[in-house]
Amino acid sequence: MRKILKSLAVYVLMAASAQAAESPSKMNLDDQVLKIFPNVDTKETSEQLEQLKHDVLIAQQNSITVQFLLQYSAMVKMNTVNFPSGPLLIPGYVFTPVKMDSGKKHPAIVLVHGGFHQHFNADWFTTVVDLVQHGYVVMFPEYRGSQGYGAQIYKNDYGTTDVADTLAAAEYIAGKSYVDSSRLGIVGESRGGMVTLLAIQQAPERFKVAVDVVGLTDFVAYMAYKPEWRRQEVAKESAGFKGQLPDTNLTAYMKVSPINYVEKIKTPLLVVATTGDEIAPLALHTGRLLEALKAHDKVFESKIYDNAPGGHTFLRGDTKESEDGHKRIVAWLDKYLK
Repeated sequence: MRKILKSLAVYVLMAASAQAAESPSKMNLDDQVLKIFPNVDTKETSEQLEQLKHDVLIAQQNSITVQFLLQYSAMVKMNTVNFPSGPLLIPGYVFTPVKMDSGKKHPAIVLVHGGFHQHFNADWFTTVVDLVQHGYVVMFPEYRGSQGYGAQIYKNDYGTTDVADTLAAAEYIAGKSYVDSSRLGIVGESRGGMVTLLAIQQAPERFKVAVDVVGLTDFVAYMAYKPEWRRQEVAKESAGFKGQLPDTNLTAYMKVSPINYVEKIKTPLLVVATTGDEIAPLALHTGRLLEALKAHDKVFESKIYDNAPGGHTFLRGDTKESEDGHKRIVAWLDKYLK
């Protein structure tokens, strides 16, 4: 499988380079977003490349699913689902104990990944297994912006469709017969932390408990310290930003910044972060969030580690900080859901 994926990736790069030499104006692949039913017979090179790109990502995602099943199927039951969010069906995963008592209702966690176009991968395996072994059902939504599910899901919209899809995932899992809808929590990391904060601000009664791990809280600030290529990429890919930077579309960036709506939070919140985080610097994001939570007299706890190995991704490591962080998260969830 890896040889096949590597060959496809090499082909994509070679074809893209050739096309760029022929017609640079046609190389903007994200302007050629595939429809739900792509034209597999198209002669347009840019469309062929876009289709091949998503074929490769889908194959990679399928291999991740197989990897999880090979490692953990004896401990955790994994179901792939497509849940409704508005007029669309959004992919996701539901993880449950292998053996479930008939009639028993479990507390559930909506687990929200981060990243520009990230997705469920091996980094999340131990977190999922740990939560399930502690008695939780886990809903992992692949909100719009996630890769590995075709062009329609790949299309990004920061702070809008990702939040809508996450709230739809909460509604979906709460409706399952084996879930206690009154015991629902949400945990998010990085962009997922931002989505978590926006979700509990927009639906303050939906979740009984929340956890934000190294979350982005101010998108205006985020766009100020990123390199120009990333700023342009974010502005162009997110429909709400309309290809514009904050200097010409400030309202759109403020609208998706959780720091501006802290007063709306009613959900008990655990905030976890570390100094030395260069992706979401503490002083710009988590530090200001904690100050606002205090100012508004919110129910929260926090743990800030001192230069935890891995920085922004410290929770993914095999370190004492990561181990402590996971224990704190589970204890916080247990406090409100059990």
